[in-house]
Amino acid sequence: MINSVCIFGDSVAKGVVLDSSSKKYVILRDSFVNRVQAEEHFAVKNYSHFGSTIVKGQRTLAKHIGELKDFDYVALEYGGNDSDFNWPEVSEAPQDNHLPKTPISLFEQAYLQMVRDVRNAGSRPVILSLPPIDAKRYFAWISRGLNAQNILSWLGDVERIYRWHEMYNVAVMRVAVKAGVPLIDISSAFLETCHYQKLICEDGIHPNEQGHALIARIIEEEVSRNRLLAG
Repeated sequence: MINSVCIFGDSVAKGVVLDSSSKKYVILRDSFVNRVQAEEHFAVKNYSHFGSTIVKGQRTLAKHIGELKDFDYVALEYGGNDSDFNWPEVSEAPQDNHLPKTPISLFEQAYLQMVRDVRNAGSRPVILSLPPIDAKRYFAWISRGLNAQNILSWLGDVERIYRWHEMYNVAVMRVAVKAGVPLIDISSAFLETCHYQKLICEDGIHPNEQGHALIARIIEEEVSRNRLLAG
């Protein structure tokens, strides 16, 4: 029986959504974390931060390392920000070589280290895969006020954003396999949905309220099937 869980992640785990009227980011009351907590009746401590990369996540984990033994599971959700670029720099110099916030080799190494740290602290890690992005909407969002043509020139095509993000999602799954960690497959649940884009905010990257409801359902199904307990 699961009594308590904590989660370390980025804005998706934090429950951040884009308000369509104000065009500002807000915290969703019915985020997937809050939904799971209410439905499954176990406590969830959320240590996630807006904009967090895996390296920032390591620092957050280190601050709370002594608390981890008190939780049955430690959920990890990273990759979206790690795969992102400094778009103003790309806009200014599309001819240059630009690196993501976390190069993928470093991302994978850091993720594996987080898993080891969680285990060494006396808890059990579980990893969430990434919800897919809507490349067209994300391109429109990140190119606001910038030279969109320069960014497109550097990308080659808009869908490269999706492929690049998915490459990090594959790395997340690779980490789960290498470390023998239970993986909750969020990605497939979105991709199995007809027009999954309707589950994503206008910015093309954050799941909206319907997206959070889907994530919560997938997690609840995993818990009910006792898949986590076998990890």
